[in-house]
Amino acid sequence: MKTTDFDYHLPQELIAQKPVSPRDHSKLMVLNKKKQTIIHDHFYNLPNYLTDNDVLIFNNSKVIPARIYGTKDTGGKIEVLLLKLLEAEYWECLTKPGGKINQLITFGSGLQGRIVDILTTGIRIIKLNMKGKELEKTLDNIGIMPTPPYIKRQITNRKEYQTVYAQNNGSVAAPTAGFHFSESLLNKLNQKGVQTEFLTLHVGLGTFQPVKENKIENHFMHCEWLNISSDLAKRLNEYKQQGKRIISVGTTSTRAIEATVDNKNGKYSIEAFSGETSLFIYPGYQFKFINAMVTNFHLPKSTLLMLVSALAGREFILKAYQEAIDNNYRFYSFGDGMLIS
Repeated sequence: MKTTDFDYHLPQELIAQKPVSPRDHSKLMVLNKKKQTIIHDHFYNLPNYLTDNDVLIFNNSKVIPARIYGTKDTGGKIEVLLLKLLEAEYWECLTKPGGKINQLITFGSGLQGRIVDILTTGIRIIKLNMKGKELEKTLDNIGIMPTPPYIKRQITNRKEYQTVYAQNNGSVAAPTAGFHFSESLLNKLNQKGVQTEFLTLHVGLGTFQPVKENKIENHFMHCEWLNISSDLAKRLNEYKQQGKRIISVGTTSTRAIEATVDNKNGKYSIEAFSGETSLFIYPGYQFKFINAMVTNFHLPKSTLLMLVSALAGREFILKAYQEAIDNNYRFYSFGDGMLIS
């Protein structure tokens, strides 16, 4: 398929720059992929579309304040964005301006780093003098929340760019479909008998990168680390056997679940897994475990738009996006939500 098949025009004023308050008061578009119907509502009414036969799967990854500013040993200023922990003190990172191999960078609160390698992609490998809890505490003191380039304001209240159930540090971009869930909404869902489960997939900045290949099949998908425990896998498989509807909250949860499905004796089941996935879901993909999805409105020509198109159909999704534009929905990370059922 052509990448241009997933393009659309979005007026700049519809790119949300901050979340609504309360967060569950965003708009909700409900798509029925079988009936090809579209309903307009508000997210706090999500329980009206769910039953005690539904299971919501959330990504509880927590965004770290991964953007840090320092001084090179030459005296120049440098911005470093930590992307992914490799091992111990070693991280993949982006630097602006680019640093040289063996360059020492001094940050605040005693943190230092030395660039030890430069990949062909331009990504640097930096070795820090801190790790684990010590590094987490330091980043809390000196780091800034990383945000996508279309958000033009600096996030001063870190809770804005974090889900209310965020728990495990590691993401440099938020699993934004979860932004719409407040504590009160989660309580209402539990009271209705909707099951809620949590996995971890650390979101990388690659999630926002547009596909640059002319044919989407030629796109190289970025890797992200995920963890599904054996206990969680067991519960999910039991839900599936009971005939419950499995609903992923966000494209990250969707990729995590679908990446860990195995076919045993003609039946699909989730396998416990801890490691990286580069699963690229686009139209033609046959979903093996997920039945429905809660998601946001995504960038043109992005892998995220391709994923939701695989679930609901490209033409139906683009029709829904145009209807969202016509009805002044808010787009992207801080934007409105969608339930694809």
